[in-house]
This record gives sequence, structure tokens and C-alpha cells, in this order.
Amino acid sequence: MEIRKAKISDVKSISKLINFYAEQDQMLHRPLADIYENLQRFLIAELDGNVIGCCALSIIWSDLAEIKSLAIDQNHKSKRIGSALVQAAINFAAELGIEKVFALTLEKDFFEKNGFEQVDTNSLPMKVWSDCAKCPKQDHCDEIAVIKYI
Repeated sequence: MEIRKAKISDVKSISKLINFYAEQDQMLHRPLADIYENLQRFLIAELDGNVIGCCALSIIWSDLAEIKSLAIDQNHKSKRIGSALVQAAINFAAELGIEKVFALTLEKDFFEKNGFEQVDTNSLPMKVWSDCAKCPKQDHCDEIAVIKYI
């Protein structure tokens, strides 16, 4: 398995992974146009020429970045692919000089196993004013905020 930056040829596979979970209300949909526009933020896990996982790193502020759109192909779960993608995103954030990486997730245990700790969503004010203000789940958010200091 290889973790690498996403390419244009990966967009449809990324979309398929993300929207599989979005259809189950486990993450938000991302239209193709949004993935193309933000492609430089994506990392993918590739095995035998197939995209089997993805995640994006979004810079929120001078010391804060978010891991978004973490999705693993159903046939490759429980193989530490998600952990490898998260670690690659953390490494990238560290290279940029980012001090904290967070995620909003329904999978708190996964992130805690990867060194994150739960925090109050209100401790992430820049996040609340960026994506959360536009989110359709804003008034009934079921996601848990987790953070890792790097």
C-alpha cells in the first residue's frame, strides 16, 4: 500500500468512497466540483493501482488544521489504512508548521487510538465560523470534536 497526494485521475474514486459513507449519514456529501477544487488537500491510499482510502487536510488557521473526508473502502477496513492516512496528514501538517490537528467525527474511538483527545466543539471557534455555519446538520450535529497536538 502506498499513501500519496491525490491526482486528477483519483477524483471519481475519492467521490465514490466519500459518498458511500455520506449515503449512510456517516459523513457529509462532497460534490465532484468540491473534490476537484480541493484536490491538493487530499491524500489517498492506493493498493494495486486502486484507491482504497482518502482523507483531506484543511488549514483552518495559523496553528490549526482539520482532517476531513476520511473514508476507507469497505473491503479494506481494519487494516490500519485509516491510521496510515491520518498519520500522513499529521506529518504534512507538521511540515507546514501546524501545531494542532483536529477532526469532527462519529468515530471517536478510532481517533483516540491514534493519539487524539476529545474536546468541546466550542474550543474550535475558527472551525465553527467556517464550515459548521454552512452545514445542514448545524442545529443537530452529532459529531464529536477530537484534537491532537503535534
